Amino acid sequence: MLIFVIHMLLKDASILIVDDDPDVLTAARLLLKSQVKEVTTEKNPEQLRSVFSKKDFDLVLMDMNFNSSINTGNEGLYWLRKIRELGSKASIIMITAYGDIDLAVRSLKEGASDFMLKPWQNDQLIQNIKELLKKRTGKPAGAMADITRSGSGLLGHSEAMQDVLKKIEKIAPTDANILVLGENGTGKDLVAHAIHQQSLRAQRPFIKTDVGSLTESLFESELFGHTKGAFTDAREERAGRFEAANSGTLFLDEIGNITLHQQARLLTVLQNRQVTKLGSHQPIPIDIRLVCATNVPLEELANEKRFRKDLIYRINTVEIILPPLRKRTGDIELLARHFVKQYKEKYFKPNLELDKKTIDKLNHYHFPGNVRELQYAIERAVIMSDGEELLPGDIVFSPIESRDVELTKAPESINLNVLERNAILLAIEKNNGNITKAAKELGLTRTALYRRLNKYDIE
Repeated sequence: MLIFVIHMLLKDASILIVDDDPDVLTAARLLLKSQVKEVTTEKNPEQLRSVFSKKDFDLVLMDMNFNSSINTGNEGLYWLRKIRELGSKASIIMITAYGDIDLAVRSLKEGASDFMLKPWQNDQLIQNIKELLKKRTGKPAGAMADITRSGSGLLGHSEAMQDVLKKIEKIAPTDANILVLGENGTGKDLVAHAIHQQSLRAQRPFIKTDVGSLTESLFESELFGHTKGAFTDAREERAGRFEAANSGTLFLDEIGNITLHQQARLLTVLQNRQVTKLGSHQPIPIDIRLVCATNVPLEELANEKRFRKDLIYRINTVEIILPPLRKRTGDIELLARHFVKQYKEKYFKPNLELDKKTIDKLNHYHFPGNVRELQYAIERAVIMSDGEELLPGDIVFSPIESRDVELTKAPESINLNVLERNAILLAIEKNNGNITKAAKELGLTRTALYRRLNKYDIE
């Protein structure tokens, strides 16, 4: 029945195509004329007022660049605003070349419904049109199909996660550098994998490096490689992570924790698209797709002169912000059932299921540790369970995360200095006095943490 409804929505649709390339207009019209009720083409966007005065449309396909009297460098955004000013409620798909990917992302904020890259795939264009038409009529978009649309282990039918999954679909086929932001435990590594799996580099290497854990002495050797004898323990030549990821995807996790010196070396490599191994003077060309992740707001670090703004621009062509689990309405039960299925198979408890009261308990918890905390809580419950149902008493939440919440939930003082001092003490206690790990937990460098230890006279 759903297929029939979708088919009727498409057959009843009127579509306007705006592009100053006659070949593009012809190709799009030939593709759509047998699929929809009416196709109108317009070569000159300056005629849009006249076109819309005669009728409105269900959907508009519009190029981002035109040779017209408007010369702003982003004509697509200009004409997008004009269509909205005319009062049209049409869904608008912006058609763009790879080089305009940042403008396309801006167009979504300006009111576009979607964007596609040239040359488009016919099947994908038709599918995107179908989805937009379904949204216009308020028809459900097929919940189970959307849950796993990334094909990467990312799950979620909440609006917040659907926005993330849709963004991944759009940017994955490009070579744009991606910055993934989100709290600890939200699944930033899964996003990186999803981007790689849906990219044109999917059959090439995916290399992950936690750069935040690399010491100053290991940073260049690990990322750029070294020759035999380059330093004391360099007993043989070794390729770095950049070289290993050549033609594939390089994922740099915890990018917000690297030093300014490391940032400068990384920026040089990204600008020149080549690496030079330690102990060598021979540059090696590299072709990588870069994905970075951090739980630290880089803008704040930049304002504090702890992160280079030019590096932020280099790694952040498109930004993906992962929502915390507490803001993913409806996803907790979905994820909990997924983890129960995963662990009951792993621990040979095939009949184990979630009790309804257990689901209620999970839904009323705030999960400061996000999806990772939920996963560990379910795994522990499955291991410890003796029956065929996971009861509320089987679910034990992390005492570590609970202490974090208590600190933020009911502080004795809201003085910023007091809050910062308490956060530092908590991080040091949580990491058993390990300053490096405590700094990472706080989103600081070791040097910055030491400054604060002196400031608050913490020994």
